[in-house]
Amino acid sequence: MNPSTALARVLVDELARCGLAEAVIAPGSRSTPLALALVAHPGIRVHVRVDERSASFLALGMARVSRRPVAIVCTSGTAAANFHPAVMEADESGVPLLVLTADRPPELRRTGANQTVDQIGLYGGAVRMFAEVGTPDPAPGMVAYWRSLVCRAWGSALGGRPGPVHLNVAFRDPLTPDQSSGDGPEWTAPLDGRSDGGPWIGRPGPRSEPAPYRLPLVERGVIVCGDGDYDPAPFLALSELTGWPLLAEPTSNARRGGAISTYRQLLAAPGFAEAHVPELVVSVGRPNLSRQILAFLRGAERHVVVTAGSVGDPDASLANAFSDPARTATDVVSAVAPPTEADWENPVRTDWSRSWERAEAAARRAVDGVLDSEDGLSEPRLARDLAAQLPTGSLLFAGSSMPIRDLDATMRARCGVRLVGNRGVSGIDGTVSTAIGAAMAHRSESEGRAYALLGDLAMLHDQNGLIIGPGEPRPDLAIVVVNNDGGGIFSGLEQAGHPDFERVFGTPHGVSMERVAAVADLPYTRVEWATDLPKALLGEGLRIVEVRTTRSGSASWRRRLQDAVDEAVASLA
Repeated sequence: MNPSTALARVLVDELARCGLAEAVIAPGSRSTPLALALVAHPGIRVHVRVDERSASFLALGMARVSRRPVAIVCTSGTAAANFHPAVMEADESGVPLLVLTADRPPELRRTGANQTVDQIGLYGGAVRMFAEVGTPDPAPGMVAYWRSLVCRAWGSALGGRPGPVHLNVAFRDPLTPDQSSGDGPEWTAPLDGRSDGGPWIGRPGPRSEPAPYRLPLVERGVIVCGDGDYDPAPFLALSELTGWPLLAEPTSNARRGGAISTYRQLLAAPGFAEAHVPELVVSVGRPNLSRQILAFLRGAERHVVVTAGSVGDPDASLANAFSDPARTATDVVSAVAPPTEADWENPVRTDWSRSWERAEAAARRAVDGVLDSEDGLSEPRLARDLAAQLPTGSLLFAGSSMPIRDLDATMRARCGVRLVGNRGVSGIDGTVSTAIGAAMAHRSESEGRAYALLGDLAMLHDQNGLIIGPGEPRPDLAIVVVNNDGGGIFSGLEQAGHPDFERVFGTPHGVSMERVAAVADLPYTRVEWATDLPKALLGEGLRIVEVRTTRSGSASWRRRLQDAVDEAVASLA
């Protein structure tokens, strides 16, 4: 067996022993040994995409939902650079990715050889681990080195702070398997792994649970749940027990039960935040979606940040994984416990908790009243109705910019729907591919339906994500696209009044999503009225649902929502 084939087969076999079940390949020549080894392995489902950026975000979506590493493979050169945005998102979001970049051997680097760039440490600090695997040579100890390296990479991807790892694999010719059994060098050791079928290096379970930090008993406490993949149940229970209001971003998956669904407008209402300064804020995840939350955090007397790292490595979790965008953290802990005075049979209700409950009820009526005042589908109403109408067990992928913000502003508290999005770096690149990957992983895990809410620019930015070759695994995903002919988020920012706004920030494109669907040969539906949305969501497979709006009209709707909440809050005084 030639050295390149031997290396690739050993790497893939050890990855499968560690638990790899999904891999995404972008075609290329230098990565041939890895591609052939992956498609030949019976325990790994392989996906092929012609665009490396699309491939990497597809893997990101699968890894985010499954919480298991997914491998991505590409050839040398600019192909590896196209993985970089997804690697950055995986880093900030804590998503395990195995980035396998093929490379030229050292003797061809910096010689002017075709398709050769410096791939050593290409992703910098965005990866949990980088290794130059080295050229495959039939030297003593090579098999043990390769297999132990794979185990280290797998462990790094799933460690105290999950994230991407990068293995740069240099291959010499020949890149394809030997045609005759007599070719190739004699290996000094068998290529086989452990005889029991397990990984080369076993990992014991977590050493211990972290000791929880006992919270003080205060009246004016608040719980803030930001984006992240953590269990929201302890924070919902803490809110119910203490009476502290729970402010939950959609992708925290904590907007359930008694969570404050209108906190975004409440904190922007004149006088409300000033009258509700907390003694204590407990935050978890990444609370960075709204300016209102960041300003609210700055007013807290004490801010306890709960990390979401592995209980098996609490020190690494504390050092690297806590989010404090307002720089107000006073304590960083691995877990929290209710105050010692808490009584589970008699949950606390105080003037503080009742004030938040009254404000939520009044603001919720105001928001729903405005949204229901017309039958057309505005952007805020689409977000509210979509989240409310999805069947239990569904997955909803929220695009960056306005879709996630409209969900934050209008979504009612509900159970039974899992929300995810690329909130680590919050870019619009790769959103179609990520949503497709998330949908396929969700289907594999739960047989549930999947939906995505995206903006038109995000769709156009990743049209390649819709191109899926014949015979490739396909998602069951309805992509709902808000088409306001440009960048709607800028209409509510300071630059909206600039004379060159429309060209530089509005970026109109004039493209109908029907044309996009036609290029990809996908079913297409256009929806105008709120009552038609449930029917439009029906169907199977990958499909596009378009809702056309105007940027100025949508900005007006959002102002109306805030004005209505301002008035409702003022009436409570």
